[in-house]
Amino acid sequence: MINETRVLVCYNEPVRYYQNYLGKEVNDVESNVDLSESEFSKLITTIEQALKMHFIEVNSIALGSNVKINVQNILSYSPDIILNCVESIDGKSNFESYNAGLFDILEIPYTGNNLACLGNCLNKSRTKLILKSYGINTPNFLTVTYCNIPKENDINIKYPVIVKLLNEDASIGISENSVISDYRTLKQRLIYLFDLFKQDIIIEEYIEGRELNVAILGNQVLPISEIIFDGLPENLPRIVTYEAKWSENSTYFKHTKPICPAKLDDKIKSKLEKIAIESFNAMECRDYARIDIRLDKKGIPYVIEVNPNPDISPDSGFVRSAATAGYSYDKLLYTIIMLALKRIKHDTQVTV
Repeated sequence: MINETRVLVCYNEPVRYYQNYLGKEVNDVESNVDLSESEFSKLITTIEQALKMHFIEVNSIALGSNVKINVQNILSYSPDIILNCVESIDGKSNFESYNAGLFDILEIPYTGNNLACLGNCLNKSRTKLILKSYGINTPNFLTVTYCNIPKENDINIKYPVIVKLLNEDASIGISENSVISDYRTLKQRLIYLFDLFKQDIIIEEYIEGRELNVAILGNQVLPISEIIFDGLPENLPRIVTYEAKWSENSTYFKHTKPICPAKLDDKIKSKLEKIAIESFNAMECRDYARIDIRLDKKGIPYVIEVNPNPDISPDSGFVRSAATAGYSYDKLLYTIIMLALKRIKHDTQVTV
């Protein structure tokens, strides 16, 4: 039976924001458009076709930096709900949360997480502070503001460390040079990232161990996925770099293969599910999210990141976990929209 809900898929226009980064650290890339965005825009037709199996009307629009035009375009469709696939605006990740706020102002229901959750989870140090306040295990860290290189004596966390941009996702800024074991190399890396991205940085203790992703859909923990680094040269750190996600000809892409479900004993599996749910609730996520966890050699889990509104393209990790749980692609998208509709109906009832 076709649902009469009118769905509008909103996503962001791809931009040429990371061309310098791609040229310097990512090999074998023909386009200077950020691959994480351009690849997603190609999948909109696939998403529309999947949704049309369940909903009477499905449209899609790309949102850019002109807010007035965005509002006009959205209102012209008069949607009942927005499938929110916006990850940035004009290459700026902070605008992901702002855009959710725009939907709130327009009073149009949308899928996934709200402005506060998206903003808190994008800021890695804020995420860690919130997690720690709930007693959730996460690596020790140090935040470095733009162009302020800390002195060696001010580095109060243990080497090796991993260096990341404070307010980015999609592994932007992460390469084989991100795991560092001494101050001199750390200083060089900070200068490089400051020069290229002009934003704050987080330094966190690097957890050697297994890389696990725990996807949550509504109140259901989906089968856990693991990134397998078999075949990766010994001199390269076992991390998920930008190349690993977006550059098909790279060494990292070829040797960071996901396996789902991960091979875990029941005790560890229960521990991972528990910490994932706790993290989901601590960050006030809703509808769906993915929790990235490192499991050290002693079996201790560390929450690395909380990812609200994770990638839902057909070959993404979240979709892989959902497929393992028995969700077809169209069923998954339908479920995400229905979770939002049910939540909205509940909130309305409470308000009345």
